[in-house]
Amino acid sequence: MIELRSDTFTLPTEEMIRAMSQAKLGDDVYKEDPTVNRLEELSAEMLGKEDACFLPSGTMANLTSLLTHCPRGTKVLVGNETDIYIYEAGGASVCGGVIYEPIATQPDGKLLLEDLEAAFPVDPEDPQFSLPSLICLENTHNRCGGRVLPLDYLREVQQFAYQKSLPVHMDGARVFHAAVALQRPVSEITAYADSIQFCLSKGLSSPVGSMVAGTKSFIEGVRRWRKLLGGGMRQAGVIAAAGIVSLTHMVDRLAEDHHHAQQFAIGLKDISGIAVDLNQVETNIVFFKITDERFTWESFIEAMRAENVLLAELGHGRIRAVFHRGVSSSDVDQALAKIDKVMKQGPL
Repeated sequence: MIELRSDTFTLPTEEMIRAMSQAKLGDDVYKEDPTVNRLEELSAEMLGKEDACFLPSGTMANLTSLLTHCPRGTKVLVGNETDIYIYEAGGASVCGGVIYEPIATQPDGKLLLEDLEAAFPVDPEDPQFSLPSLICLENTHNRCGGRVLPLDYLREVQQFAYQKSLPVHMDGARVFHAAVALQRPVSEITAYADSIQFCLSKGLSSPVGSMVAGTKSFIEGVRRWRKLLGGGMRQAGVIAAAGIVSLTHMVDRLAEDHHHAQQFAIGLKDISGIAVDLNQVETNIVFFKITDERFTWESFIEAMRAENVLLAELGHGRIRAVFHRGVSSSDVDQALAKIDKVMKQGPL
């Protein structure tokens, strides 16, 4: 099988497995697991933040961040195409009484400042209106095709937020992809956010886990919410060890995934019945559409599965292909050949 559904299908490297088997352990709820402590210190250092916290998933990492930032009854301003809004089960509303205000997402993943401004009531003293308490950005932006938010834009949003006395949270599940694409240290990106979460279990190839980073007082709040949500893990160093390998050995190789995404997108351009925009391919994600009327996106995915190529639809009838350590250049060529074969043969 050529697995292109998600980079969450990455498997731990042999080095990770060795590190996990040899990890020094303690009780992390007591802050006594030395391996978790090292992972948190390393994450905070790399992101230029005071502190960090290890969590089981990106969903919990974002949720604990929102719950720490937002008092009950306030609004979080979040893009209508973001993972937090679409794929994380409305957790902040369920657990914290926080309202999601969806902001129109531009094709490149940006939220326009005028759209953010429109989410504020004309009279903030009017008790009829819920008040914004947080702005969320997603970088890279998943449903916009792995797009990278420019540093100038991040600076503008930060300045806008500070004028409004609001913090900025960044869902940086793939923020290291953004850093590699920009050829900048990740800390230059995270400098424009008060808090950030990133996933160890996507392109960085760890089997489990995400990190949240921010100020020490903010991370104290995240730890409290993590405990309440059942995310306090005991000898968690056994999985944190893989995260340390992710951060020390797996970041630079993300450029290879970006190259494979470009290789795939360029190849798709030559296949009849496929529409792809090369200008939107910036990192490890490629979106494309089937224009051949013989196919639905469902029948195309079914036909590709029969050819041992796994793809998924991700909104608006678009097919998403995600490139990761488990996909080689040869795999890309094979996937393109099989797509061409399916398009010539027609549906099953």
